Amino acid sequence: MLDASGVVVSLSAPPRRIVSLIPSITEILFALGVGEAVAGCTIFCTEPRDGVTGKTKVGGEKNPKLELIRELGADLVIANIEENLREHVETLRAWGIAVYVTYPRTVAAGIGLVAELGALTGAEDEGRRIAQDLGRRLDGVRVRGQGRAPARDTYIDDMLSLCGGANIFAGLPQRYPEVTLEAVAGARPEVILLPDEPYHFRQVHVKDFSAYPEMPAVRDGRIHLMDGKLLSWYGPRIARALDVLPDLLGPGVGERD
Repeated sequence: MLDASGVVVSLSAPPRRIVSLIPSITEILFALGVGEAVAGCTIFCTEPRDGVTGKTKVGGEKNPKLELIRELGADLVIANIEENLREHVETLRAWGIAVYVTYPRTVAAGIGLVAELGALTGAEDEGRRIAQDLGRRLDGVRVRGQGRAPARDTYIDDMLSLCGGANIFAGLPQRYPEVTLEAVAGARPEVILLPDEPYHFRQVHVKDFSAYPEMPAVRDGRIHLMDGKLLSWYGPRIARALDVLPDLLGPGVGERD
């Protein structure tokens, strides 16, 4: 199977010792029913809570303990182009460990990844079933959101676009730009979403916007603290995202007042 790094990953049998370097991938593996095969995951892999509690933690995405991964006898490591470092992937591959690199940049690709991982881990039927169910949900959202222009090339932008939103900073050259409070106010957003990850926004941050009472999102009381996983985790959690986000964004988002 060709992965996102252009490498063909071929396994002679379903993997029995998997290490996941991405939190959303860990959740997908358990949803596929192959959680018992997960030998290790990162310190940020928190879902499903009961499933990951007893798993060996191999460090973070950017600083995994490569020797520990090898000691675990991993026969498959799953990584991501943006979240993990190429040199770590290359080291693991040089040791003879299969590494499957992912890179979904749209919701549709995130759904397709579930089916890919199902095929890769010996859970093809379950992967196909979950992907088909998520695909039906996605089609329903697309019908409601017809006419929206696609956002820039990131998963979060695509999720917002599909759910009826328009990223006010999509035109910036950086994939993940840092913006000031003043820049947000100048863009006059109608809705502001403050996720709890990767940065944990709290109620005190909502108060920061009170200095801009004429901003539509402030004026209309549409600043929402929310589960960040709905914006950035692909896999089964997409179903919840497609239910929640359209209601938060609401009609008319992206149209200037």
